[in-house]
Amino acid sequence: MKITNLEDLFNHTLEDIYFAETKLVKALPKMAKASDSPALAKAFMGHLEETKEHVTRLEQVFEKLGRNAKATECPAIKGILTEGDELMSEIKDADTRDAAMIAAGQAAEHYEITRYGTLVSWAKLLGHKDIATILEKTLKEEYGADDKLTKLAEGRLNKEAA
Repeated sequence: MKITNLEDLFNHTLEDIYFAETKLVKALPKMAKASDSPALAKAFMGHLEETKEHVTRLEQVFEKLGRNAKATECPAIKGILTEGDELMSEIKDADTRDAAMIAAGQAAEHYEITRYGTLVSWAKLLGHKDIATILEKTLKEEYGADDKLTKLAEGRLNKEAA
């Protein structure tokens, strides 16, 4: 895709986050299965349901723009997920693995927060107020998922790993 203006960049970034969300739909069940902590597994599976909804919302956004949903490969999320996979397979201590998976999960959440925050801002600038509203809902949920992971980490799981 040739990017010559903000609308092009907005569309490219939508494709990027669509790629990320569809990859996370596949990654979250693996992360839940590898979790030693039932609370962490529950958090990952709960966010899986939200992530599926995020994919659906993005498909609605593409439709509102008169486009078919399209994913553009995102090296950033691929790197985050690859690192998470490596940590899950290399770390034998269950508590340490849970701490690593929280960190990997938060890396993905922080990436998504930056993308959705930017998309909301651009949607408003470009006059896509209805799309901005859809994206804002997802942005709030990404903040919520990050907060849940922080509470799990700081409340118990990091201490167990220590």
